[in-house]
Amino acid sequence: MNIKKYIMDKSKELNIDMIRFTDSSPLIDIKDFIMERKNLGYSTEFEEKDIERRINPKIILLDCKSIIAIALSYNIKYNENLNTDLKGKLSRCSWGLDYHKVLNNKMKKLIEEMEKKVKFNYSYFADTGPLVDREIAKKSGLGYYGKNCTIINEKFGSFIFLGYILTDLDIEEDGIIEGYNCGECNLCLKACPTGALEAPYRLNPKKCISYLTQTKGDIPYEQRKKMGINVYGCDVCQLVCPKNKYAEESSNKEFLPLRTKGYIDIKELFKISNREFKNEYGNMAGSWVGRNTLRRNAIIALGNMKKGENVSFLKELLSLNNIDFNLRKYIYWSLLNIDKKLGKEIIGDGIKDRIDIDEIEKLLRYFKI
Repeated sequence: MNIKKYIMDKSKELNIDMIRFTDSSPLIDIKDFIMERKNLGYSTEFEEKDIERRINPKIILLDCKSIIAIALSYNIKYNENLNTDLKGKLSRCSWGLDYHKVLNNKMKKLIEEMEKKVKFNYSYFADTGPLVDREIAKKSGLGYYGKNCTIINEKFGSFIFLGYILTDLDIEEDGIIEGYNCGECNLCLKACPTGALEAPYRLNPKKCISYLTQTKGDIPYEQRKKMGINVYGCDVCQLVCPKNKYAEESSNKEFLPLRTKGYIDIKELFKISNREFKNEYGNMAGSWVGRNTLRRNAIIALGNMKKGENVSFLKELLSLNNIDFNLRKYIYWSLLNIDKKLGKEIIGDGIKDRIDIDEIEKLLRYFKI
Protein backbone atom coordinates (compact mmCIF):
# COMPACT_ATOMS: atom_id res chain seq x y z
CA MET A 1 0.00 0.00 0.00
CA ASN A 2 1.01 3.63 -0.43
CA ILE A 3 1.58 4.57 3.23
CA LYS A 4 2.22 8.23 2.39
CA LYS A 5 -1.13 8.64 0.65
CA TYR A 6 -2.85 6.78 3.49
CA ILE A 7 -1.33 9.16 6.07
CA MET A 8 -2.32 12.20 4.04
CA ASP A 9 -5.90 10.95 3.65
CA LYS A 10 -6.21 10.26 7.38
CA SER A 11 -4.78 13.66 8.22
CA LYS A 12 -7.62 15.29 6.29
CA GLU A 13 -10.16 13.24 8.23
CA LEU A 14 -8.56 14.50 11.45
CA ASN A 15 -8.78 18.12 10.26
CA ILE A 16 -5.01 18.56 10.14
CA ASP A 17 -4.49 21.61 7.94
CA MET A 18 -1.08 20.75 6.53
CA ILE A 19 1.11 17.68 6.42
CA ARG A 20 4.48 17.19 4.74
CA PHE A 21 7.32 14.67 4.93
CA THR A 22 11.08 14.93 5.21
CA ASP A 23 14.05 12.65 5.88
CA SER A 24 15.98 12.13 9.09
CA SER A 25 19.27 13.75 8.06
CA PRO A 26 20.65 16.31 10.54
CA LEU A 27 19.35 19.87 10.31
CA ILE A 28 22.76 21.18 9.26
CA ASP A 29 21.44 24.44 7.78
CA ILE A 30 20.39 25.69 11.20
CA LYS A 31 23.53 24.69 13.17
CA ASP A 32 25.58 27.82 12.44
CA PHE A 33 22.58 30.01 13.30
CA ILE A 34 22.17 28.27 16.67
CA MET A 35 25.88 28.71 17.38
CA GLU A 36 25.68 32.39 16.44
CA ARG A 37 22.76 32.92 18.83
CA LYS A 38 24.63 31.14 21.60
CA ASN A 39 27.74 33.29 21.08
CA LEU A 40 25.63 36.46 21.13
CA GLY A 41 24.01 35.39 24.40
CA TYR A 42 20.59 35.05 22.78
CA SER A 43 19.90 31.49 23.93
CA THR A 44 17.00 31.27 26.37
CA GLU A 45 16.18 29.01 29.29
CA PHE A 46 13.48 27.34 27.20
CA GLU A 47 15.88 25.88 24.65
CA GLU A 48 17.59 22.50 24.61
CA LYS A 49 21.20 23.14 25.64
CA ASP A 50 22.73 20.24 23.64
CA ILE A 51 23.02 21.54 20.06
CA GLU A 52 23.32 18.04 18.59
CA ARG A 53 19.99 17.10 20.14
CA ARG A 54 18.49 20.16 18.46
CA ILE A 55 19.59 19.15 14.97
CA ASN A 56 19.95 15.35 14.85
CA PRO A 57 16.68 13.34 14.80
CA LYS A 58 18.55 10.05 15.29
CA ILE A 59 19.64 11.14 18.76
CA ILE A 60 15.96 11.42 19.68
CA LEU A 61 14.85 8.25 17.82
CA LEU A 62 17.80 6.01 17.02
CA ASP A 63 16.20 4.26 14.04
CA CYS A 64 14.51 7.38 12.65
CA LYS A 65 14.17 7.40 8.86
CA SER A 66 11.35 9.86 8.13
CA ILE A 67 9.70 12.82 9.83
CA ILE A 68 6.03 13.69 9.45
CA ALA A 69 5.61 17.45 9.87
CA ILE A 70 2.15 18.81 10.58
CA ALA A 71 0.66 22.26 11.10
CA LEU A 72 -2.63 23.58 12.41
CA SER A 73 -3.84 27.08 11.60
CA TYR A 74 -5.01 29.32 14.45
CA ASN A 75 -5.82 32.24 12.19
CA ILE A 76 -9.06 32.83 14.04
CA LYS A 77 -11.17 35.92 13.42
CA TYR A 78 -12.91 36.91 16.63
CA ASN A 79 -14.49 40.22 17.51
CA GLU A 80 -16.71 40.95 20.47
CA ASN A 81 -17.54 44.26 22.08
CA LEU A 82 -15.77 43.91 25.39
CA ASN A 83 -15.07 46.22 28.30
CA THR A 84 -11.28 45.91 28.45
CA ASP A 85 -10.81 47.96 31.63
CA LEU A 86 -8.46 46.08 33.96
CA LYS A 87 -7.91 43.37 31.38
CA GLY A 88 -4.60 42.18 29.98
CA LYS A 89 -4.15 41.01 26.42
CA LEU A 90 -3.50 37.39 25.45
CA SER A 91 -1.69 36.36 22.29
CA ARG A 92 -3.79 34.46 19.76
CA CYS A 93 -1.71 31.38 20.53
CA SER A 94 -3.38 31.35 23.96
CA TRP A 95 -6.92 32.23 22.96
CA GLY A 96 -8.58 28.83 23.00
CA LEU A 97 -7.64 25.35 24.14
CA ASP A 98 -3.99 24.64 24.83
CA TYR A 99 -2.48 23.98 21.41
CA HIS A 100 0.00 21.49 22.89
CA LYS A 101 -2.93 19.29 23.87
CA VAL A 102 -4.78 19.80 20.58
CA LEU A 103 -1.71 19.03 18.46
CA ASN A 104 -0.67 16.04 20.55
CA ASN A 105 -4.19 14.65 20.40
CA LYS A 106 -4.32 14.91 16.61
CA MET A 107 -0.86 13.36 16.22
CA LYS A 108 -1.79 10.54 18.59
CA LYS A 109 -4.94 9.81 16.58
CA LEU A 110 -2.96 9.89 13.34
CA ILE A 111 -0.45 7.42 14.78
CA GLU A 112 -3.30 5.14 15.87
CA GLU A 113 -4.65 5.16 12.31
CA MET A 114 -1.19 4.39 10.94
CA GLU A 115 -0.76 1.48 13.36
CA LYS A 116 -3.82 -0.15 11.83
CA LYS A 117 -1.80 -0.61 8.64
CA VAL A 118 1.85 -0.88 9.69
CA LYS A 119 4.00 -1.51 12.77
CA PHE A 120 6.57 1.17 13.45
CA ASN A 121 8.56 3.01 16.11
CA TYR A 122 7.85 6.66 16.68
CA SER A 123 8.17 9.70 18.90
CA TYR A 124 6.10 12.86 18.57
CA PHE A 125 6.31 16.43 19.85
CA ALA A 126 4.29 19.63 19.81
CA ASP A 127 6.54 22.63 20.58
CA THR A 128 8.19 20.86 23.53
CA GLY A 129 10.60 18.62 21.60
CA PRO A 130 14.36 19.20 21.44
CA LEU A 131 14.56 19.49 17.63
CA VAL A 132 14.05 22.88 15.95
CA ASP A 133 10.48 22.45 14.77
CA ARG A 134 10.60 25.50 12.48
CA GLU A 135 13.56 24.04 10.64
CA ILE A 136 11.71 20.74 10.22
CA ALA A 137 8.75 22.72 8.87
CA LYS A 138 10.96 24.56 6.38
CA LYS A 139 12.81 21.42 5.31
CA SER A 140 9.57 19.52 4.75
CA GLY A 141 8.01 22.35 2.75
CA LEU A 142 5.35 23.44 5.25
CA GLY A 143 6.53 27.00 4.77
CA TYR A 144 9.44 29.42 4.65
CA TYR A 145 11.09 31.68 7.20
CA GLY A 146 9.65 35.18 7.40
CA LYS A 147 11.85 38.11 8.35
CA ASN A 148 10.25 37.91 11.81
CA CYS A 149 11.59 34.33 12.12
CA THR A 150 8.16 32.70 12.03
CA ILE A 151 7.27 30.02 9.49
CA ILE A 152 4.95 31.40 6.82
CA ASN A 153 2.70 29.24 4.69
CA GLU A 154 1.32 30.75 1.49
CA LYS A 155 -2.20 29.52 2.24
CA PHE A 156 -2.46 29.86 6.02
CA GLY A 157 0.06 32.60 6.79
CA SER A 158 2.14 32.48 9.98
CA PHE A 159 -0.56 31.86 12.59
CA ILE A 160 0.22 28.14 12.56
CA PHE A 161 1.12 25.63 15.26
CA LEU A 162 3.82 23.08 14.41
CA GLY A 163 4.26 19.45 15.40
CA TYR A 164 6.31 16.52 14.16
CA ILE A 165 6.39 12.73 14.34
CA LEU A 166 9.71 10.88 14.10
CA THR A 167 9.28 7.41 12.56
CA ASP A 168 11.36 4.43 11.43
CA LEU A 169 9.28 4.21 8.25
CA ASP A 170 10.62 4.85 4.76
CA ILE A 171 8.36 7.62 3.44
CA GLU A 172 9.06 9.65 0.33
CA GLU A 173 10.13 13.15 1.32
CA ASP A 174 8.55 16.32 -0.06
CA GLY A 175 11.36 18.82 0.22
CA ILE A 176 11.62 22.59 0.46
CA ILE A 177 9.23 24.72 -1.59
CA GLU A 178 11.35 27.22 -3.49
CA GLY A 179 10.44 30.70 -4.63
CA TYR A 180 8.57 32.04 -1.62
CA ASN A 181 9.98 34.87 0.51
CA CYS A 182 9.14 38.21 2.07
CA GLY A 183 10.56 40.25 -0.81
CA GLU A 184 11.24 43.88 0.10
CA CYS A 185 8.64 43.95 2.87
CA ASN A 186 9.97 44.82 6.33
CA LEU A 187 6.77 45.85 8.12
CA CYS A 188 7.42 43.41 10.96
CA LEU A 189 10.83 44.95 11.70
CA LYS A 190 9.33 48.44 11.83
CA ALA A 191 6.40 47.37 14.00
CA CYS A 192 8.24 45.44 16.72
CA PRO A 193 7.75 47.53 19.89
CA THR A 194 11.07 46.57 21.48
CA GLY A 195 13.29 46.33 18.39
CA ALA A 196 13.71 42.60 19.02
CA LEU A 197 13.87 42.07 15.25
CA GLU A 198 17.35 43.55 14.96
CA ALA A 199 17.69 42.60 11.28
CA PRO A 200 15.81 40.48 8.75
CA TYR A 201 15.72 36.87 10.05
CA ARG A 202 17.53 37.92 13.22
CA LEU A 203 15.53 37.94 16.45
CA ASN A 204 16.94 38.86 19.84
CA PRO A 205 14.57 36.87 22.08
CA LYS A 206 15.73 38.71 25.19
CA LYS A 207 13.93 41.80 23.81
CA CYS A 208 10.90 39.96 22.44
CA ILE A 209 7.68 40.71 24.34
CA SER A 210 6.53 37.12 23.89
CA TYR A 211 9.68 35.94 25.68
CA LEU A 212 9.45 38.64 28.35
CA THR A 213 5.94 37.50 29.30
CA GLN A 214 7.19 33.93 29.72
CA THR A 215 10.54 34.25 31.46
CA LYS A 216 10.69 33.99 35.24
CA GLY A 217 13.73 36.27 35.21
CA ASP A 218 13.60 39.99 35.96
CA ILE A 219 12.23 42.23 33.21
CA PRO A 220 14.43 45.33 32.58
CA TYR A 221 12.78 48.70 33.23
CA GLU A 222 13.22 49.89 29.64
CA GLN A 223 11.37 46.84 28.30
CA ARG A 224 8.44 47.08 30.75
CA LYS A 225 7.08 50.26 29.16
CA LYS A 226 7.16 48.63 25.74
CA MET A 227 5.16 45.58 26.83
CA GLY A 228 1.90 47.50 26.71
CA ILE A 229 -0.96 45.47 28.20
CA ASN A 230 0.35 42.11 26.99
CA VAL A 231 0.00 39.54 29.75
CA TYR A 232 0.97 36.55 27.63
CA GLY A 233 2.67 36.61 24.25
CA CYS A 234 2.66 39.23 21.49
CA ASP A 235 1.22 39.22 17.96
CA VAL A 236 2.41 42.57 16.59
CA CYS A 237 4.88 41.28 13.99
CA GLN A 238 2.32 38.79 12.69
CA LEU A 239 -0.63 41.18 12.65
CA VAL A 240 1.20 43.61 10.34
CA CYS A 241 2.34 40.82 7.99
CA PRO A 242 0.58 41.05 4.57
CA LYS A 243 0.68 37.26 4.30
CA ASN A 244 -1.72 37.03 7.23
CA LYS A 245 -4.05 39.67 5.83
CA TYR A 246 -5.11 37.35 3.04
CA ALA A 247 -4.54 34.02 4.80
CA GLU A 248 -7.31 31.44 4.91
CA GLU A 249 -9.25 31.47 8.15
CA SER A 250 -8.77 28.51 10.47
CA SER A 251 -11.50 25.90 10.78
CA ASN A 252 -10.08 24.72 14.11
CA LYS A 253 -12.77 25.95 16.48
CA GLU A 254 -10.73 24.69 19.45
CA PHE A 255 -8.76 27.92 19.20
CA LEU A 256 -11.72 30.29 19.57
CA PRO A 257 -11.37 32.38 22.78
CA LEU A 258 -14.72 31.34 24.20
CA ARG A 259 -13.51 31.44 27.82
CA THR A 260 -11.21 34.49 27.77
CA LYS A 261 -12.41 36.56 24.77
CA GLY A 262 -8.71 37.19 24.17
CA TYR A 263 -8.10 38.91 27.50
CA ILE A 264 -7.50 37.97 31.11
CA ASP A 265 -9.35 39.65 33.96
CA ILE A 266 -6.63 41.19 36.13
CA LYS A 267 -8.73 41.55 39.27
CA GLU A 268 -9.81 37.92 39.03
CA LEU A 269 -6.18 36.88 38.56
CA PHE A 270 -5.36 38.30 41.99
CA LYS A 271 -8.46 36.95 43.73
CA ILE A 272 -8.26 33.29 42.79
CA SER A 273 -6.20 30.62 44.50
CA ASN A 274 -3.63 28.55 42.65
CA ARG A 275 -6.10 25.65 42.50
CA GLU A 276 -8.82 27.93 41.14
CA PHE A 277 -6.34 29.31 38.61
CA LYS A 278 -5.63 25.80 37.32
CA ASN A 279 -9.35 25.06 37.12
CA GLU A 280 -10.15 28.33 35.34
CA TYR A 281 -7.13 28.68 33.05
CA GLY A 282 -5.51 25.24 33.00
CA ASN A 283 -6.69 24.60 29.42
CA MET A 284 -5.13 27.83 28.18
CA ALA A 285 -1.73 27.52 26.48
CA GLY A 286 -0.26 30.39 28.50
CA SER A 287 -1.17 28.82 31.84
CA TRP A 288 2.07 26.83 31.88
CA VAL A 289 4.04 29.92 33.02
CA GLY A 290 2.08 29.90 36.27
CA ARG A 291 -0.15 32.33 38.14
CA ASN A 292 2.64 34.49 39.58
CA THR A 293 4.32 35.13 36.22
CA LEU A 294 0.98 36.21 34.74
CA ARG A 295 0.38 38.37 37.80
CA ARG A 296 3.73 40.09 37.27
CA ASN A 297 2.82 40.78 33.64
CA ALA A 298 -0.61 42.03 34.71
CA ILE A 299 0.97 44.49 37.15
CA ILE A 300 3.15 45.87 34.35
CA ALA A 301 0.06 46.13 32.14
CA LEU A 302 -1.72 48.17 34.86
CA GLY A 303 1.20 50.59 34.90
CA ASN A 304 1.19 50.92 31.14
CA MET A 305 -2.54 51.70 31.07
CA LYS A 306 -1.61 54.99 32.78
CA LYS A 307 -5.03 55.19 34.42
CA GLY A 308 -5.33 56.97 37.74
CA GLU A 309 -8.01 54.54 38.93
CA ASN A 310 -5.45 51.73 38.74
CA VAL A 311 -3.51 53.32 41.60
CA SER A 312 -6.06 52.31 44.23
CA PHE A 313 -6.02 48.72 43.00
CA LEU A 314 -2.20 48.62 43.06
CA LYS A 315 -2.20 50.05 46.61
CA GLU A 316 -4.72 47.38 47.55
CA LEU A 317 -2.36 44.73 46.25
CA LEU A 318 0.44 46.09 48.42
CA SER A 319 -1.73 45.56 51.50
CA LEU A 320 -2.36 41.88 50.77
CA ASN A 321 -0.32 39.39 52.78
CA ASN A 322 -0.42 36.73 50.07
CA ILE A 323 1.25 38.87 47.38
CA ASP A 324 4.67 37.49 46.52
CA PHE A 325 7.25 39.99 47.78
CA ASN A 326 9.04 39.78 44.43
CA LEU A 327 5.91 41.22 42.78
CA ARG A 328 6.03 44.31 44.96
CA LYS A 329 8.89 45.90 43.02
CA TYR A 330 6.74 45.67 39.87
CA ILE A 331 3.86 47.30 41.75
CA TYR A 332 6.11 50.23 42.69
CA TRP A 333 7.32 50.50 39.11
CA SER A 334 3.73 50.63 37.87
CA LEU A 335 2.73 53.24 40.42
CA LEU A 336 5.63 55.47 39.36
CA ASN A 337 4.82 54.90 35.70
CA ILE A 338 1.24 56.09 36.30
CA ASP A 339 2.02 59.05 38.55
CA LYS A 340 5.57 59.93 39.63
CA LYS A 341 4.57 62.21 42.50
CA LEU A 342 1.95 59.92 43.97
CA GLY A 343 4.12 56.87 43.33
CA LYS A 344 7.00 58.45 45.25
CA GLU A 345 4.73 59.11 48.22
CA ILE A 346 3.59 55.49 48.28
CA ILE A 347 7.09 54.15 47.70
CA GLY A 348 8.16 55.76 50.97
CA ASP A 349 6.78 52.70 52.72
CA GLY A 350 8.72 50.38 50.42
CA ILE A 351 11.31 49.32 52.98
CA LYS A 352 8.58 48.01 55.24
CA ASP A 353 7.29 45.95 52.31
CA ARG A 354 10.58 44.05 52.12
CA ILE A 355 11.68 45.80 48.93
CA ASP A 356 15.45 46.15 48.79
CA ILE A 357 16.55 49.76 49.29
CA ASP A 358 18.86 49.49 46.26
CA GLU A 359 15.87 48.53 44.14
CA ILE A 360 13.94 51.60 45.32
CA GLU A 361 16.88 53.88 44.57
CA LYS A 362 17.23 52.39 41.09
CA LEU A 363 13.52 52.97 40.46
CA LEU A 364 13.72 56.60 41.55
CA ARG A 365 16.81 57.21 39.40
CA TYR A 366 15.12 55.57 36.42
CA PHE A 367 12.10 57.85 36.75
CA LYS A 368 14.45 60.79 37.47
CA ILE A 369 12.86 61.71 40.76
